[in-house]
Amino acid sequence: MTATVEVKSKVRVAVHVNYKKVVLSKDHVTGAEIKKEAIEQGVNIQLDFLLTREKHLDEPARTIGDAERIHVRKHDRFIANDGDDDS
Repeated sequence: MTATVEVKSKVRVAVHVNYKKVVLSKDHVTGAEIKKEAIEQGVNIQLDFLLTREKHLDEPARTIGDAERIHVRKHDRFIANDGDDDS
């Protein structure tokens, strides 16, 4: 008889959402998961906000869709806003 043991990932990735540190429990997440974690950790955003990954090195800033799965790296920075252009 073989026992099955579920191993939980110990991956923890610290990113920033709207300049606040958010610790994610995995490094492959969707845009919706990033926003959900940020809200749970006290960032004042809504799930329907647009999420943008800020420019980093040679990668341009770009919007991350709710269902889009991305690889996040330590210190990635995201901006979440309601999409209204107040300029």
